[in-house]
Amino acid sequence: MGEVVNLNRFRKQAARQQDKAKAEANRLTFGRTKVEKLTTEKERAQIISHVDGHKLTPDE
Repeated sequence: MGEVVNLNRFRKQAARQQDKAKAEANRLTFGRTKVEKLTTEKERAQIISHVDGHKLTPDE
């Protein structure tokens, strides 16, 4: 005969693994410091400003 498995324990273990995977994804997505967020926003603004400065106007 096979090994007896407690299904409640198995479900809880599977849920914990899913929670850990979701937590890891959230750490990558949201786990940045305020300084990192501000730096990224500043770089994004500089890039947008640079690109906007190179756009041609309709009368040119």
